[in-house]
Amino acid sequence: MSSPNPLAQAADNLPADLAAAHALILALQGELATARQQAGERAIEIERLRLALAKARRELYGQSSERGRLLVEQLELQLEELEETSAENEVAGELSTPAPTLAVTPRKPARRPLPEALPRERIVHPGPCVCDRCGGDALRKIGEDVLESLECEPRRWKVVQHVREKFACRSCEAVSQTPAPSHPIRRGRAGPNLLAMVLAGKYAQHLPLHRQSAAYAREGVDLDVSTLADWVGAAAATLAPLVAAIRSHVLAADRLHGDDTPVPVLAKGKAATGRLWVYVRDDQPFGGSDPPAALYHYARTRAGEHPQRHLAGWAGIFQADAYSGYAGLYDPARKPGPLQETGCWSHVRRRFFDLAKDGKSPLAAEAVKRIDALFAIERTINGRAIAERAETRQEKSRPLIDDLERWLRHACARLSPKSDPAKAMDYALKRWQAMTRFLEDGRICLSNNAAERALRGIAVGRRNWTFCGSDAGGDRAAAIYTLIETAKLNNVDPQAWLADTLARIHDHPAKAIADLLPWNWKAKA
Repeated sequence: MSSPNPLAQAADNLPADLAAAHALILALQGELATARQQAGERAIEIERLRLALAKARRELYGQSSERGRLLVEQLELQLEELEETSAENEVAGELSTPAPTLAVTPRKPARRPLPEALPRERIVHPGPCVCDRCGGDALRKIGEDVLESLECEPRRWKVVQHVREKFACRSCEAVSQTPAPSHPIRRGRAGPNLLAMVLAGKYAQHLPLHRQSAAYAREGVDLDVSTLADWVGAAAATLAPLVAAIRSHVLAADRLHGDDTPVPVLAKGKAATGRLWVYVRDDQPFGGSDPPAALYHYARTRAGEHPQRHLAGWAGIFQADAYSGYAGLYDPARKPGPLQETGCWSHVRRRFFDLAKDGKSPLAAEAVKRIDALFAIERTINGRAIAERAETRQEKSRPLIDDLERWLRHACARLSPKSDPAKAMDYALKRWQAMTRFLEDGRICLSNNAAERALRGIAVGRRNWTFCGSDAGGDRAAAIYTLIETAKLNNVDPQAWLADTLARIHDHPAKAIADLLPWNWKAKA
């Protein structure tokens, strides 16, 4: 049963006399003025929220504070709700108002053009056969107007049949047949695109397998969670050579970012807290030509033995927080040599910012202002050559650092050691050599944001998948995160890359596995 047409209903309710029509027009004008005022107020509120959201994102950049992330999520949700309400009210007003009565005013400025790379489907609406004015039929086409709208069709499932014809030799009766094509995984019958979709769904879009199974069932394809889990494990084993190649690339760097994050793990009927560690190679800040990559490891505990095992045999510049478990890496007796400890100014700034944001600590606010001046200089030399970065830091950053040290020591001496501002100052002063090493070496970054960014997706995923099912699941997650995050760092779509790589890896020479790495990968035409 079709719904009633609001325009037809409005036409039926039109007044019969002129006075009533005038009254109706005045009433509609009043309602229109009120609606426009409300729309204006709503637009102002939306713009205010956008500015607040942008500011919160800037403050959150490089920050791991759960409170900061919660603020951004709340602002995003509030902004979405306002925009949805604005659009709903606008469309409802258009539907309830006869078309000739009101001129339609665009709610937003000109929209972005739709992506040129998308295929175009033309739906031609035939023109009239006779002239609207005179009724003549001598019409010729002089042009056309094209209105584009973005559309998305549901996923299209299919079964691919690989048909291998058999031929018998008339001379010797031998039977010949084309060899069977390689399959992405040796168990199961999932195509490479489906496997990539399941992997990306779980580790990039943070959708647990039981949610994916339910979504596929609604589309008419029943895939048990056990089947999907079997595919994930088999795909992880197939992709293991790529993980090993990325590990070698990361550990060939002169400088690494390191960090870790908790992951709940099921153990004996209850959840224990494991850790996912990440080591990021990113030479782009100093104009390096080597591609970025991220290497993840899983461990049941946060003991210092784990990073020592992960980085065994590697020596170089290590940028990380002040976690005591890293102390063994800086031991002068370490083989093949101690790592050069480098501090993170974002961590220092965060301690002061948390004290300054409520306006109750002028000293903390002053510290944030001084540290922000250092980051402002860094933004001007990001991506520049090593020597240029070091020269600029000696010229512009060193005077600020020297002044900051004098100010911190003087201020800290006047405070109680147990006060929060004194603790924040002490955190920086105790690590001053590590905090100022960036002045001498242009390869060093001012912060450890690269590692923190690499862990943000895991923090988002934790809320959906809740925990790893086992230590083996943690190791598998670390391997797939290594692949997906490295693809993202190289501006490669992880799902497209995984699909093409799974289709090719069994027939690809083992000695040329580097050709399939994200920074070398090219999709088949």
